[in-house]
Amino acid sequence: MILFCPPGVYRAQSDTELLAGRLARHAAGRDVLDLGTGTGALALAAWREGAASVTAVDLSRRCVAATRLNCLLHGAPARVHRGDLFEPVATRRFGMIVANPPYVPSETSVLPRHTPGRSWDAGPDGRAVLDRVCDGAADHLEPGGVVLIVHSQVCGPEATVERLERTGLTADVVERARIPFGPVMRSRANLLERRGLIEPGDRLEELVVVEGRRG
Repeated sequence: MILFCPPGVYRAQSDTELLAGRLARHAAGRDVLDLGTGTGALALAAWREGAASVTAVDLSRRCVAATRLNCLLHGAPARVHRGDLFEPVATRRFGMIVANPPYVPSETSVLPRHTPGRSWDAGPDGRAVLDRVCDGAADHLEPGGVVLIVHSQVCGPEATVERLERTGLTADVVERARIPFGPVMRSRANLLERRGLIEPGDRLEELVVVEGRRG
C-alpha cells in the first residue's frame, strides 16, 4: 500500500507490518481504534480487513493530516482525531485497539514534542507511552475486545503482559520477529549496552506483539 509520509511522520516499518499481520485475525466486523496512527497504516489495514468502523488518533498535527490524506486517497471512511492517546475517545469502547507506540529507550525522561524523535523516544526504559496504553486499554474495550501492542524486546514484554493483566485483561505475547537494528536503534546501541538491555555487540532486535483480551 502506497502511503503519503511527510517529513516528521513515522514511516511504517517492520513493527507495523508485524502488528498488521496479527490485526488481520481480529479486525473484521469490529470497531477499531488505532492509537498513535502515524501515516494511518494500521487504520487502513483494519479497514481493508473489514472493520465495522475505524478511528485513528495521534498527538501530531502532521500525522493527523497525513492519515486523513491517506484515508482519502484509499477511500477509507476513518475518523481521525488529534489528541493524547484515549482523550479524544474518552467515552467510547471498541472491539479492537491497536498501538505501535514510541518504545526506544532514550537518555532522559523528557519526551520530545516537536521533533521526529517523538515517534520513537520513550524514556529511560522505553515504557513512557507504552505503560499508559496498557493502563487505559481495558476501559476502552467492549466485552470480548482485543488490544494489540507492538514493541521491542528491550522494553520487557513480561512487563506489558503483567500491566495488562493488572487491569483485568488476559494477555500473552502472540508474535515475535527478529530483525536487524534500524537507524534509531543503531544510534542507541551503546546506551542499550550500558543499561544491560542488549548483549555487547548484539545488533538484532526482537519485536513482539502482545495481545490483551477482555472477557
